[in-house]
This record gives sequence, structure tokens and C-alpha cells, in this order.
Amino acid sequence: MTSTSPLPVKQRDIHFPIASVRLRDWHPMGSHVSQLLNGQSLFFPEGEQFFIDTVRHYRDRITDPKLREDVKGFIGQEAMHGREHRAYNEALAAAGYPAAELERKAIRQLDRSRRLLRPAGQLAVTIALEHFTAILAEVLLSDDRMLAGAPPEMAALWRWHAIEETEHKAVAFDVYQSVVGKGILAYLRRCVIMLITSVQFIWQTNYTVYRLVKHDGLHRDWKGWRRMLRFQYVSPGAMRKIVLPWLRYFKPGFHPWQHDNRHHVERWKAEYSSQQAA
Repeated sequence: MTSTSPLPVKQRDIHFPIASVRLRDWHPMGSHVSQLLNGQSLFFPEGEQFFIDTVRHYRDRITDPKLREDVKGFIGQEAMHGREHRAYNEALAAAGYPAAELERKAIRQLDRSRRLLRPAGQLAVTIALEHFTAILAEVLLSDDRMLAGAPPEMAALWRWHAIEETEHKAVAFDVYQSVVGKGILAYLRRCVIMLITSVQFIWQTNYTVYRLVKHDGLHRDWKGWRRMLRFQYVSPGAMRKIVLPWLRYFKPGFHPWQHDNRHHVERWKAEYSSQQAA
């Protein structure tokens, strides 16, 4: 199996100064939407390390030079994501949120995967979660309403993450096909694990958001919950928009780059370049 990425997978060493951001309600749609995104950050540092470990396990078995180079870029990008979201999570903890406790729950879930699954199964967890992040990144990059009116440092952090998730969206998948294969057992493994991972991802996301909102004393703010559900399912409706891309994962011949969305990456890279030049 060779690399299929049409984009270079390059590590970018970027810091985002979010320490001064009011994390309780930084998103214009209010506290509940802010906590929806804050909650996602809590999963990333340990999740990114899990992704790195599962891909690195097979690195010596990859023979294609381009795929080996993409794996190096993948590991570098995920390491930077973990570092920046660690700083994000430390800011949440400094604001009084139960960030450490919620991160420990994510660690326990990943440790169960390490304990119960063989390396091929762990890599299947990685490609399932990488598909989730890639299709959510697609919505974030394609619909400006997702971050309209957000503090520029928060918008920059989330768009940077989305750009790189798009750039490396097929790297772990290509490693899986290269070392695990494309046969019926490899296909069934990735499909079953996607179903299990999806249930866990949705449950853990909802639980985390509830805990963060409850910390602010807003868990009985029904208008806030309605705004969040509208944001998720109506406008801009990220959860509604990812249904079909999620289902495509179950096609026997699925590959992440069958949907070529590199134009979103090029658009935001060009915007960042112009900002830096200014």
C-alpha cells in the first residue's frame, strides 16, 4: 500500500495564546456551545498520543517511502495537537472546571482499548476516530458559521487543528491497509470497531458537556440546551452534516480521499499566509 495523500503532511510548531480567553462563554452561541467545543479539547491530548502509538507500532513494517514520510508528519502533527490542547485543558482547569477528572475518564477508556484489543484492533480504533475528526473538520472548514464571531485565537486554534486533520486524514487508514490488509476480516474489524467507537464517542461527548455546563450552574438552562442542539443539528448542523460521510465509512471499498476536500485546506492556508504577511 502506498500513500494516497494529495497534500503534504507537515508538522507546524504553532502556539495559540488562549490564556486570556473567557472559556465559559467564548462562543457567540453561548455557554453550552462553548462547553461543547471545550469538551472536545479534553479528549485530545491522550487521544492524540493513542493515535501516535498505534501508528508508530507498525512504522517499521511500512515500505513505501512516501507513506513513511507521511507517518512522520502525522506523528509530528498529532504531537503538536496534543501540546496545544494540553495548554487549552490547563486553562480550563485554572478556570475551575473538572478538566483533570474528565481527562482521566478518557484515559481509562483508551487504556481499556489497549488492554482488550490487539495492535490491529487499536489501529482500527484510531482510523475510526480519525474519520470522525476528519468529517467534523470538513464542516468546520466549509461553514464559516461554525466559528463566526469567536475570539480570533480560538478560531485560529480550531481551524489549524481542522486543517491538519484534513491533511493527514488517510495516513492511519493507509497504514491499516498496508499492514492489516483489505480483506474481509480487516473490513469487518474496522466496521465493528467504528460502531462501538461511535457509541462511546457520542456518550462521552454528551457526558463531558453536561459536567462542564453543570459546573457553571447552567444544567437547567433549557434555552441553552436548545441553542446547543440547534447548533449541532440545524444551523450550522455539524452532526446532521456528518451522517452521510459517517455512513460511507462502511462501504467495502471506502477510502478517506474518495472525498477530495483539499480546497478547504488551501483556502485557510492562503488566509493564514496573508495574515502573517500583513
